[in-house]
Amino acid sequence: MTTDTYYANGNEVQLFEQAYHQRLPVMLTGPTGCGKTRLVEHMGALLRRPVVTISCHDDLTSSDLVGRFMVTGGDVVWTDGPLTRAVKAGAICYLDEVVEARHDSLAVLHSLTDHRRTLYLDRADEVVHAPETFMLVCSYNPAYRSSLKELKPSFRQRFVTLPMNYLPPDREAEVIVAETGVPLPTATRLVRCATAIRTADEAFHFEPPSTRVLVTAAHLIAAGATELDAAEACVLAPLSSDGAVTDGLREVAVASLAGADTSSTPH
Repeated sequence: MTTDTYYANGNEVQLFEQAYHQRLPVMLTGPTGCGKTRLVEHMGALLRRPVVTISCHDDLTSSDLVGRFMVTGGDVVWTDGPLTRAVKAGAICYLDEVVEARHDSLAVLHSLTDHRRTLYLDRADEVVHAPETFMLVCSYNPAYRSSLKELKPSFRQRFVTLPMNYLPPDREAEVIVAETGVPLPTATRLVRCATAIRTADEAFHFEPPSTRVLVTAAHLIAAGATELDAAEACVLAPLSSDGAVTDGLREVAVASLAGADTSSTPH
């Protein structure tokens, strides 16, 4: 499996493509590591459009998105930001974890998400009309967002929303095998471990392990680590620093990985 292969978990590929052809913006929602970014990369390849990714954060300003005047060689010149470059190139612009951005920074997106499909560069006194191939895609994790952060309903309603989730266990195991080459029983046990933790996450209040971390654990196993050691390092350790919680998670992991060889494989 190449890194741009995508395993569909429903009709998200078809809906994404239909939204693209109708020039509609898309909002991907779902837990971290369930494949939102992989879907965007896959659709970029499928639609033959470049993908410009912007990782959103608290300090992201509208100038970071659209551009600013900068001193270059003694002259003050306007430099396009990634959003402006994406619009001009007719690319897919992907704002990852858009809920992390400030509301005032997101205001510049409004004119791109309605019938205008236009970006206004007030400081540069320029109006950029998006070509038909331009698409705006945002993503966020609604279940684990900060209680202090929320996307305004008026903003969310500008998008076609595609809810995403983890693959069914058998398909998720297939992904791990294809990505790393570990035996299917190993991948199945890793998924069983993650599924048990995901089921318990409401009691523990942490973000559940993603498919991405399972792939990372499988890479360690392929290099000779035991399944339990790999699970502890890649799946359990990032979840909590609370000793009691960690002990509880380890019990879950031990039970889920039952039947695995716990001795290190020489490599």
